[in-house]
Amino acid sequence: MYRVVACRAFRATAPHKASCWFNLFNASRSVHSLPFATLEAEEISGSQPAEVYNLVQGKWTGSRSWNTIVDPLNGEPFIKIAEVDEKEIQPFVESLSKCPKHGLHNPFKAPERYLLYADISAKAAHMLSLPKVSDFFTRLIQRVSPKSYQQAYAEVYVTQKFLENFCGDQVRFLARSFAVPGNHLGQQSHGYRWPYGPVAIITPFNFPLEIPVLQLMGALYMGNKPILKVDSKVSVVMEQMMRLLHSCGLPVEDVDFINSDGKAMNKLLMEANPRMTLFTGSSRIAEKLAVDLKGRVKLEDAGFDWKVLGPDVHEVDYVAWVCDQDAYACSGQKCSAQSILFMHENWSSTSLLSKMKDLAGRRKLEDLTVGPVLTLTTEAMLEHMNKLLQITEILKDGNFEVVTKEIFGPFQIVTEYKQDQLPMVLNALERMHAHLTAAVVSNDPLFLQEVIGNSVNGTTYAGLRARTTGAPQNHWFGPAGDPRGAGIGTPEAIKLVWSCHREIIYDYGPVPTKWEIPPST
Repeated sequence: MYRVVACRAFRATAPHKASCWFNLFNASRSVHSLPFATLEAEEISGSQPAEVYNLVQGKWTGSRSWNTIVDPLNGEPFIKIAEVDEKEIQPFVESLSKCPKHGLHNPFKAPERYLLYADISAKAAHMLSLPKVSDFFTRLIQRVSPKSYQQAYAEVYVTQKFLENFCGDQVRFLARSFAVPGNHLGQQSHGYRWPYGPVAIITPFNFPLEIPVLQLMGALYMGNKPILKVDSKVSVVMEQMMRLLHSCGLPVEDVDFINSDGKAMNKLLMEANPRMTLFTGSSRIAEKLAVDLKGRVKLEDAGFDWKVLGPDVHEVDYVAWVCDQDAYACSGQKCSAQSILFMHENWSSTSLLSKMKDLAGRRKLEDLTVGPVLTLTTEAMLEHMNKLLQITEILKDGNFEVVTKEIFGPFQIVTEYKQDQLPMVLNALERMHAHLTAAVVSNDPLFLQEVIGNSVNGTTYAGLRARTTGAPQNHWFGPAGDPRGAGIGTPEAIKLVWSCHREIIYDYGPVPTKWEIPPST
C-alpha cells in the first residue's frame, strides 16, 4: 500500500458572465411566487441583491452594518447580510436567557406542544413536497453552494422526508419514558427525556438546508429554545425556510436566527451560556468551542473518510461510479466525502482506475457536477497534491499526517494494498483522528467482519454497494469514538443530542404500620 495516487476532479474555468450558467437552468423555469418567500432564486443579482435578516424575540431585524456575499460562480456581489456585531448581541442574549433550563415544554409542562410540532412538521413536509416549493429551495441552494440540480434536490428531499417522519404522534414518542418497580409499596422510578432549555446550533455552508433544519427541528421537538447560526455565505436558504416554518405554525418566539461573524457569535455564546451547543464544521473551531463552553457541546466536525475495497472483485462499473460520486459530487465539499481509497491488489488488474478517471473527467461547470470550491484555492490543492506525489510509504513517520489531511474539495487519495497487508490498512484506520463515515466494499463476510471489527467510524456502509456519502434521513449519521459526537436525523440522534436523562422516583408510601425512628447510622 505504498504507491500513492492523488486524484483531483476536473475543474473548469468559470464563465465570464452568469448568463452562460443561467440559460441552462432557465429553460424549464416557470415563473411563480410563493407566499412565504421574499425573493426569487433566479433573480438574485448585483442589481437585485437579496437581503437576509435576523430574527430575535419574534421580530425580523436588520443590523448596523451589512456584509456582502459574492456569487460563487462569477464574483458579483449579490446578497446583503444583516450581520450582527459584538455590540448588537444583547437582544439575543436576553432572548436565550428568558428560556428556563426545563425548556419550553417537557413531559410535565405544556405537553400539547409535542402535538403542535408534529402538526408543524406535517404542514412543512407537505409544503416541501410541492414541486414549486422544492424547486425554489433547490435552485436557491444552487445559487449559494453550487452543486448539480440532483444533488441540491436530494437535500430538499431528505429534509421533506425527515419532516414526514415526525408527524402524528412521533414527536411525543421521542419523549417516551419508562418505569421500574421500587423496593416497597408506593415506590417506583421513572426515566424521562428532558430538554436543556436554551441551546445553540451552528451549521456550515455545504448543506444550507438539510443540516440546519434537521438539527433545529430536533431541538424544538424536545422542548428547547434554539438560536440558529448558519454560515453567512448560505444563510439566505435557511432564512427563507424559517419564513416557511412560520407559515406552517412555528411560533415566532421559539427560534432566534442570527447572522454574524465567528467572533461575535463566540461572544454571544460566552454571555448567553446556552446549556448545549451543536456545532457542525471544522475540527479547529469545534475544539475551541469545547474548551470555551466547558464541554457543553455536541460535535459533528471533520471527516477524513475511508473506503476499503476487499479481495472479491465484482461490478467494476458500479464500484467506479460510486467512488466518483463519493469523492466528487458537490465538488467533494461533504464531510462524508471519500478522502482515501484502499484498493486490494485484485482490483489493480481491472479497469477501475481508468473508469474513475473517465467519470471524473466528464464532470463540468455547465451543469454544476463540479463547481467552485468555497474554502480552498486551486493553488493550495495543487500544492498538497505535489506533496503527496513525493510519498511512497503512507505509514512512515511524517507522511501519515500529510496523507490524512482533509481537503474539502474534489480530491481523493488512491492506494493499493496486497493480500498480506490488511493489518497495515487497519493500522492506518486506527491512527486516523476523524471517524465519521466509511465504506467496506466486499461481499466476503469474513473480510467484512475483520475490517468492521477493527474500526470505529460512526456511519459505516458494508457490502458491494457500500458508499461514504448520500446519507438519507432513515438511518443514523454521525461520528463515533468521541463522547461529544453528534448524530442527526433519527429518533436516537435527536434524543442523544437534544435531551438529557432525568429520573423521578415516586415514593408515596404508606409508611409501615408501627414504624419507629431507628438508631442513628
